[in-house]
Amino acid sequence: MGRLQDQVAVITGSGAGIGRGIARKMAAEGSRILVNDIRAEHAEAAAKAIADDFGVDVLAIPADVTVKEQAVGLVEAAVARWGRIDTLVNNAWGGGRINRLENKTDEMLEHGLHMGLWAGWWTMRAAFPHMRDAGGGSIVNVASLNGVNAHQFTAEYNISKEALRALTRSAAREWAPHQIRANVICPGAKTDAFAAYARINPEGAAEAEARNPMGRMGDPEDDIGGVAVFLASADARYLTGNTLFVGGGSHINGVSWAPVPEEERAK
Repeated sequence: MGRLQDQVAVITGSGAGIGRGIARKMAAEGSRILVNDIRAEHAEAAAKAIADDFGVDVLAIPADVTVKEQAVGLVEAAVARWGRIDTLVNNAWGGGRINRLENKTDEMLEHGLHMGLWAGWWTMRAAFPHMRDAGGGSIVNVASLNGVNAHQFTAEYNISKEALRALTRSAAREWAPHQIRANVICPGAKTDAFAAYARINPEGAAEAEARNPMGRMGDPEDDIGGVAVFLASADARYLTGNTLFVGGGSHINGVSWAPVPEEERAK
């Protein structure tokens, strides 16, 4: 029996990267999983692998969480299939740009806020009555050290992730009487995004790993997923409103992150 046996977890952006790692780790602990990705093939492939590897019931739902009806539909699909939702993980992100603040557009910020803040707002509020009526639940929102440390050239990402942290704390305070816990993970992991950065700037990626106190970027499943499992489990039943920095200690002194902005790459 796993720590999440027969529970239900909805994990946005879980067709790849950190979201997939969290989904796999939760499935290993017995949770039924709703896998979501905007790319249907990624959602279906991740769901099949989870079902094959862990033998749990998995539902793949391709959806764009920047669209309210699709974001809310993820929670509704989980409840329709399993009659409950125990854990909600807001992880989805995509479409950000690496360029200077003065060259950001209103549309870039709007996209960032829809992806990082509004998606969480919609899914959390949709999950609330089901968690309340069941006597509790766990919300795990994935933010970023980019926002905490104000990393360069990702302003819309930084802003949206810090807004998500504020939303998480508000929910933690207001929903605590219902035993609904809300916490944040700020991870540092070798994701597809990090791999793309390494292709553009291999020296910068190597330096980022070298400057990490543990000398490496984390593994999405083994390093990040385990913390998400903890937050979803009864072991964390008295923990709410917190931000856990799961980055090998990189938050302590603010490991430098210096991507090359689009303006310079174009020269």
